[in-house]
Amino acid sequence: MATDDITLRQMQETVDRWITTVGVRYFSPLTNMAVLAEEVGEVARVMARRYGDQSFKPGESDTLADELADVMWVVVAIANQSGIDLTDAFSRNVEKKTTRDRDRHRNNEKLNSTT
Repeated sequence: MATDDITLRQMQETVDRWITTVGVRYFSPLTNMAVLAEEVGEVARVMARRYGDQSFKPGESDTLADELADVMWVVVAIANQSGIDLTDAFSRNVEKKTTRDRDRHRNNEKLNSTT
């Protein structure tokens, strides 16, 4: 499947197809949670080197895009095994944030200051 302009639903189908064929089966939910924590840690490592005070070690490269894709993969796998439609969940989440935070960030002095 070409991955240009892939929808969340297509992403869920792609991950499921890969896991149930190439990957044999889903890891347990607890294992997937541990894998997610590991992948988020790898994002943090790259961010610390790209934007923070650390530098890349010899042989280490800036793999932020790949690490973020790994996080997305595991999140999709967890959603799949939990019966969650991410398209619906994301839509409801945007609506929740929009309602809850309609004026919150606009009125946040910390976000509106120039210092």
